[in-house]
Amino acid sequence: MRQISIKRRLIASVLLVELVSAVCITGLAYVYERHAHLKSFDVMLRGRADSLLGAVQDAEDAGDNVMLDGSQNSLPARDIYEVWDARDRVLARSPNWDGLDSSKQATDKPQVLRARDREYRAIRLDGVRIVDPGDKGGGIPRHVTILYGAPLRPMQDAVRGAVVFYAATSLGLLLITGIAMLLLLRSGLAPLSDLAAEAAGVSVASWSFNPSPRVLSTVELAPLASALSTALKGLERSFAQQNQFIGDAAHELKTAVAVVKSSLQLLAMRPRSAGEYQAGLERSLLDCERMEETVARMLTLARIESESAAEAAGGRFTTDLGSVARETAGRLEPIAQSRGVAMEIFAEQEAAADVDPEQLQLLCSNLALNAIQHSHPGGTVRISAGVSGGNAELRVADTGEGIDAEMLPHVFDRFYRGDPSRSRKTGGTGLGLAISKAIALRFEGSIAIESSVGEGTTVVVRLPVKRAGGDAFRLA
Repeated sequence: MRQISIKRRLIASVLLVELVSAVCITGLAYVYERHAHLKSFDVMLRGRADSLLGAVQDAEDAGDNVMLDGSQNSLPARDIYEVWDARDRVLARSPNWDGLDSSKQATDKPQVLRARDREYRAIRLDGVRIVDPGDKGGGIPRHVTILYGAPLRPMQDAVRGAVVFYAATSLGLLLITGIAMLLLLRSGLAPLSDLAAEAAGVSVASWSFNPSPRVLSTVELAPLASALSTALKGLERSFAQQNQFIGDAAHELKTAVAVVKSSLQLLAMRPRSAGEYQAGLERSLLDCERMEETVARMLTLARIESESAAEAAGGRFTTDLGSVARETAGRLEPIAQSRGVAMEIFAEQEAAADVDPEQLQLLCSNLALNAIQHSHPGGTVRISAGVSGGNAELRVADTGEGIDAEMLPHVFDRFYRGDPSRSRKTGGTGLGLAISKAIALRFEGSIAIESSVGEGTTVVVRLPVKRAGGDAFRLA
């Protein structure tokens, strides 16, 4: 795909608009200048025609005719004119007159004449001169007609010069604007260029994203830079978790497969009795079941984390935490008794939360089973459910060995075990707390753990209370 520069597009757009504006201004300037010059030109023509009319004098002959006094004629030599009386007798004409007799029928409005390959703008003036004004009756009126014209070329040159000036000025301004925009946009878009360069350096191998101070100080770019930084940190964390999950899963499955393989190899080393084969196969079967459980929990965790919050809220379930706690305790009671651990339930207050009941059962079972497995014989596991601080709250506490403070930040990590040697004894996969955390976060809740070595551990889960309009679902 062809790349497009925003800077070039902005400059091109502005220059195009200015160019169109310059063309329009030049066109308007031409119309205005032509109109103004024509108006002045017509005033000039009428003034010169009037001066010719003033040069018409009494001929002082018997016929009381008039004539043009040439001594008063100081008109430009390039102009043309013709003067005639009422009897169409030509009184005078300019030396460069070419005999435009048809012009005598012209009106008094300015018109364009062509003579000797030149264009003239001419005006016709009808006037009256008085002959023998001292005679009785006030003199004799004589009608005189004047056709006066001047070449259009000087006026056209003046108009053209004005238009060229406007056009040259507009083009000069256009050039200056282009250079100014290039410099200003280069400076103004520098923060955007910094942001683009910084973002271009981000890859799967390098998640470093450090916007420059001028990016963060730009009002329009600061929110974008902050959003990108947050998103990239989340992606980096997700990729790291994914890589860790894949590595841990591969290690767990490799270990389980190695155990099964070693058990079978041990059986095949020499002939054994039926009882030895039976015991070996039972150990291998137990290891296979543990591997199957690990894979199942991995799939459960992947399914929970892959569903969005909208999908999680789609069912609009409302589940009572107390009912789930009692049902979970009932199912795990045999396991607790076999380990010599007592279970206590405190769920007198109704605590309805917007959580899928099946996943809430999984969360509660994971926490309760984990507490039983880490409790000493004679210990107690307490499960309580209620409402606190506007949230439905589930607490699972044990009186086991507790967790070292250095291990607490990692207890929710996948496959994390404070004592890896305990996995075969307890049957744990290191995914129970990770699944519990994923369920809590999926339903917009939280999970926290408090522990002291030698005193026990308490896990607190807080979930949003029932929303209005939720579909009621309560475990008996």
